Amino acid sequence: MSDGQMEKMTMSDGAEVAVYHVHPTGPRRGGLVLVQEIFGVTDHIRDLCDEYARDGYEVLAPALFDREHPGFEADYSGEGFQRAVQLARELHPFDLTLKDCQTCIDALAPKGPVFMVGYCYGGSVCWFGATQLQGLSAASGYYGSLIAGAADQEPKIPIILHFGRHDAGIPMDGVDTVIAKAWPNATVHVYEAGHGFNSDRRKDYHEPSADLARERTIELFQAQGG
Repeated sequence: MSDGQMEKMTMSDGAEVAVYHVHPTGPRRGGLVLVQEIFGVTDHIRDLCDEYARDGYEVLAPALFDREHPGFEADYSGEGFQRAVQLARELHPFDLTLKDCQTCIDALAPKGPVFMVGYCYGGSVCWFGATQLQGLSAASGYYGSLIAGAADQEPKIPIILHFGRHDAGIPMDGVDTVIAKAWPNATVHVYEAGHGFNSDRRKDYHEPSADLARERTIELFQAQGG
């Protein structure tokens, strides 16, 4: 059973978008915007939110595709997968994702530092968040496929990136492009794992890599005031 609840939030364009909201248990360390995979705010994403809340973070996870497909949740195969790809690549403007994340940051900011973590699609969002958005203290992006193409944009805040060496969808030469930029605020970690290694619902789940990446994420947030 989830610790949080879905709430409606008014975004910058006036749209009412569902956001999974969970309050921290114990002392509050900060706010966290957790950005979904292309599959929506699934039970897996809600579980991740709950875990961070237990570490002391107030978490907001916006359902980014609510305008195009309200309540969208999909698994990792079949028609749901195809719909997820269509939403992410064709129907939903990426810029609108960034604006929705900014709205969530702004909602959390009055209470203290705000951080961002994202997975797959959300991992890419974290890179753009670190380079373009306002009010973040640090970010942690997991296997974002759009990052290599935007490596020329310098992060304004500390960000760590997590990639799997055996990720069939993100070639290592793209990861090497990011590493070669040597941006002072960007740290890239490569794991002996495939794509989606953080999700225990996926065949490429790799527990040691997932545990280490999460440990590094929490360490970064704490080092930046969280």
